[in-house]
Amino acid sequence: MNLDQVTHDAAAALGFFYDDRAPVWVHPMMHLVLVLAPAMFMLILAIKLVVLLRTRIRTVTEEKHGANEKTTPIDPILRQYVLRTTGRSQVGLVLFSLTAMPVLYLTLELPKQIVNRVFESEAVGEAIGGFNLSQVSLLFVLCGLYFLAISLNGINKYFLNIRKGYVAEQFARRLRLSVYRQWRRTPPSIRPAAIMPVLGPEIEPVSGFASEILAVPLLQGGTLITILLFMFLQDPILAAAALTVLPLQLIIVPQLQRRVNMVSRDRIREMRILGEKLDKQMREFDCRALPICYSFRKLRAQRLKIHRLKFLAKTVNNFLTALTPFLFYSLGGYFVLQERVSLGALVAMLSAHKEFSSPLKELFKFYQQSEDVRIRYQEIRNFVLPGSDREVSDDLDRVDAPALRHRIAPEW
Repeated sequence: MNLDQVTHDAAAALGFFYDDRAPVWVHPMMHLVLVLAPAMFMLILAIKLVVLLRTRIRTVTEEKHGANEKTTPIDPILRQYVLRTTGRSQVGLVLFSLTAMPVLYLTLELPKQIVNRVFESEAVGEAIGGFNLSQVSLLFVLCGLYFLAISLNGINKYFLNIRKGYVAEQFARRLRLSVYRQWRRTPPSIRPAAIMPVLGPEIEPVSGFASEILAVPLLQGGTLITILLFMFLQDPILAAAALTVLPLQLIIVPQLQRRVNMVSRDRIREMRILGEKLDKQMREFDCRALPICYSFRKLRAQRLKIHRLKFLAKTVNNFLTALTPFLFYSLGGYFVLQERVSLGALVAMLSAHKEFSSPLKELFKFYQQSEDVRIRYQEIRNFVLPGSDREVSDDLDRVDAPALRHRIAPEW
């Protein structure tokens, strides 16, 4: 069975029959939407599942290996620590996230009903709930329901964000206390001096992520599933077209994020080295600027590299997302001309795709944030563990001073 036959069979299963009389561009587009993109998506999904399974096995092995070691108040896995300390507070976030889905579906369905039942309908009036409404009255009723739906959606998001802020501050307080108490228990001879950057800038992103660890996957993932359900109910082929560029996004974005993680880990360690050097200078009244300037220059280079990688990922992701409306306007317009879908359904699907892009971006952002926070949490935990592998501040003392002065001379 060749590719053309597979594509025709898939289209026929979804209720769309086309032959050689269809426009030339329809054939390759149907191959892409119904065969190539789904096959690539399933392959990537299988690879991701294998990697996730291997990671889980490795995590369980590490937990068993560290079971006999000296325990600390900070769990080795961030998710476990968050759920242990804020489990009850997370329940409210879960409820707010789940109740947003029915309201979201109404905001997608009502514009379609307005176009089809008011603008496209040739009937003079329509009976709703025992009342015979004119087209104008029906328009105002549907618009009023739409206004009520978006108002409820806004109120739900407001209380959800307020609750997330409470959970974030609750977790930040618990984590700061745990880090401080473990730091105090460490013998002074091996106790790291630069604790303020850990208690401040390093804990803040972790605490913000703690409030989103369940809420964002449920809210954004549920939003994505609700939008996809609505789109598949309108037309399965156009819904499949909305997922065409998703495999490329699943390939490119994680690869760029891995490079960002490596640079972020080096930058966190360099900040601690800088803090230890400054503390050493204050205690020894040594005001040599050479090592400090080298650290400043290294931090700037690392930050610029992070910016380049993050904006590259954002640019590629935005470009791939912008390709989907091209499929809607071309293939969806052809379906409207063929009377396969109504104009209201196409307008509703275009509106749904705009909503579809937002949760997809938020999920990619959540993945990037989770990887970044995971690195930060590991570094925080290593900071308070006695005997953990930490870079010491005398690394730069072994650097040849003339060579170092030559490297930083343009910055003076």
